[in-house]
Amino acid sequence: MPRSRYKSLVDTFAADIRSGRLPPGTRLPTHRHLAATQGLALVTASRVYAELEAMGLVSGETGRGTFVRETSLSPGLGIDQQDVAAGMIDLNFNYPSLPGQTELLRHALRQLALSGDLESHLRYQPHAGRLHERASVARHLSTRGLTVPAEQVLIVSGAQHGLAVTMMALLQPGDVIAADALTYPGFKVLAETLRLEVVPIPATDDGPDLDALEKLCRSRSVRAVYSMPTLHNPLGWVMAAGQREQLVAIARKHELLIIEDAAYAFLAQEAPPPLAEWAPERTVYVSGLSKSIATGLRVGFVAAPTHLVPALERTIRATTWNTPGVMTAIACAWLDDGTVSQLEVQKRADAQARQAMASDVLAGLRYVRHPSSYFLWLPLGEDARADQIAMALMREHISVSTAQPFATSVHVPHAIRLALGSVDTGSLRQALMTVKRIVGAYV
Repeated sequence: MPRSRYKSLVDTFAADIRSGRLPPGTRLPTHRHLAATQGLALVTASRVYAELEAMGLVSGETGRGTFVRETSLSPGLGIDQQDVAAGMIDLNFNYPSLPGQTELLRHALRQLALSGDLESHLRYQPHAGRLHERASVARHLSTRGLTVPAEQVLIVSGAQHGLAVTMMALLQPGDVIAADALTYPGFKVLAETLRLEVVPIPATDDGPDLDALEKLCRSRSVRAVYSMPTLHNPLGWVMAAGQREQLVAIARKHELLIIEDAAYAFLAQEAPPPLAEWAPERTVYVSGLSKSIATGLRVGFVAAPTHLVPALERTIRATTWNTPGVMTAIACAWLDDGTVSQLEVQKRADAQARQAMASDVLAGLRYVRHPSSYFLWLPLGEDARADQIAMALMREHISVSTAQPFATSVHVPHAIRLALGSVDTGSLRQALMTVKRIVGAYV
C-alpha cells in the first residue's frame, strides 16, 4: 500500500474522531474487517490503528476491540491534572483537612518563634535530619508497629521524595521492579523517569497474587518489589499476616529489595506489623505527613537497613540537601506533643463517616474500598467506558480519576476512583448522587 494511501486513512479516521463524526465510545471495525473493506494487508490495518492509538484517539482493548477515546480528557485523567478548575468538585485528589488545623499551625509558628533554637533553622541541616528529630520519627513509627533506631531513619521532603530517593539510590536504569497491576501513579511516574521496567502483579480480592509474583521471579530477573500492604491505593486492601509472611519469603528467596509505601497506613487500625518489621534487612519503609496532617507540610520519612542508609543519605544531598528546618521542627513538635496522633484519630473517624455516606448514596453499585479509607474504586460494567463517564461527570463539574494512571499492565480496566477527602460533606453527598446517576445511565 503506498504510504500516502496509508497516511490518508489515518488522517481520515483522525478527522472523523476530532469532528465528532465518530463519537467517543464508538467501536471501530476489527483489524480483519478494516483490511478486507479497504483492500489492505492485515499488518497494515493493524498499523493504522496503532498510529491512531499513539495519537491518543483510540484505545485497543483485548477481547473487546478498538474504541474511540474521549479526546476532551487528558490520557491520564485524574492524577496528572492537579489544578482543578474553579467551581469543580474535586474527587480526584485527597487533601483531607479538619476544622482547627489552621489554628494549630498558628500556634506552632508562635511556639517556634519563641524557641531558643530559632537561628539554627536558617542554616543547612544534616542531610538525613538532626538526630533528635529522627528519634521523634522513630518513636512515632513504633506506634505503627515498626521498631527502628533513630540512626536508621532519614527525614525527607514528603513521601514522594522518599520514594524518589529510595529508587534513585538503590535501583539502576533497566532494573525490573514488580508492582501491583493497579498501583499509586506517583510510583509509575518515578519508574518511568528512572527508566525502570515495571512488571505487574495480578490482584486478587484481598491482595496481590503472590503465587504469580513467585512465578514472575522465576522467569525474570526481578530486582525489587513495590508494595502498599496497609491500605492499598486504589483498592484499599490490608494484607493479612500470612500474605506478608509469604511476600517476605519470596523476597528472601529471590533477594528482592522491598519498598513499602505506608502513606495511608495510619487509617487502618489493628493492621499486622509493617513488612519492614518482618524483613528489616531488605525493606525500605516510606511514609509522610501529607495525609495525616496536611499536603502542604512536605515532611516525610524513610526507615532503612543500616547498610543502605549511606546511599540514601547521598541521594537526599543530591536532590534537596536536607528537609527545610522550619517544616521539620513543626512536624517533630507535633509528633512529640501528640498532635499527629490526635489528628490521625480524627481523620480515621472522618474517613469512616465519608465511607458510610458513600455506602448509603451508592447503594446498588459495585465498589471496592476499605471502610476507613479516603477513596473508593468503582468498577464499571462490561459495556461502560471510563473516559465517557469521566467526561460526563466533568460536564457536571465533578472531577474524578480513571484507571489509566493506576494501571501497570497492558489491560486497563474500566473503572473510576473517587477521592472522598477533599470537599465538605454536603458537596460530597451531592457529588456522589450525581456519580450514581451518571454511572447508572451508562451501565
